[in-house]
Order: sequence, then C-alpha cells, then structure tokens
Amino acid sequence: MANNTLIIGIGNYGRSDDALGWKVADYFAEFHQEFDVEYRYQLQIEDAELIARYDTVIFTDASREQHKKGFEYSLCKPESFTLYTSHKLPPEHVYWLAKELYAANTECWVMAISGYQWELNQGLSTKARINLDNAIRFFDKITL
Repeated sequence: MANNTLIIGIGNYGRSDDALGWKVADYFAEFHQEFDVEYRYQLQIEDAELIARYDTVIFTDASREQHKKGFEYSLCKPESFTLYTSHKLPPEHVYWLAKELYAANTECWVMAISGYQWELNQGLSTKARINLDNAIRFFDKITL
C-alpha cells in the first residue's frame, strides 16, 4: 500500500448518471495521485479486506436522493444488516465487516451525488454534471 487513503468509485459508465461515482474516481486518479483509487460496480464482501488496509476510505456513488447542495458528504458508520445477498452491499455494512473480520481502524466517508437519469446511456445529465462539479470543488477544498 503506497497511500493511506482509498477512493472507491461505485457506478457504471453505461447507465447515465450512475457514472457519478466513477467520475469522482477518475478525477482523483488524474489530479490527486496521493490517493489510491478503485472502481466497483457494487460493493461486495471482499471489499472489507481491502478497506481494512487503509487509514481513510471515501466511497463515492450516485444517489437517487436529491441533496440540497447536489451532494452529501457524511461520515460512514459501521452497521450490521440482515441481507439476503452478498452482492450490492451498502458501504456501512462493508465497513462493519472490515471492523468485525479484520479489526480495521479505518475512517470511512460517503460522498453521495444526486443523479437524475439511470437508463442505458453514456454521459451525464446536465444537472448531474453540475452536482459532480460541486462535489469535486468540495473535495479540492478539504484535500488541499
């Protein structure tokens, strides 16, 4: 591990605004090489071991919720869930697994960016692009 912070972009370029998490990951990969970057379609159990290796993890993802600023950045709290699948786990549950299985002392955050279009299509909607730009400006303020 070269860096102590990991950005996990969650999403899919082929589903319009669902690409928001990956777009943030792209930004970090290009302009903040002091962070490690990973891409996921969805979080899975195996990601608990990955995040346990880092001091800080930031999950970035599109959100169907319409946040006041177009995004919400919040502390991720570990939570155990009763789940019927081991695929598509929420960040809170993966974080809980990291603590339970690997005694992780990781600090986790979630960046949820409001999206509007989810159909099969490449490219962000205009509103989602604005929200992405606002989220990136926020990240630049807190990482500089």
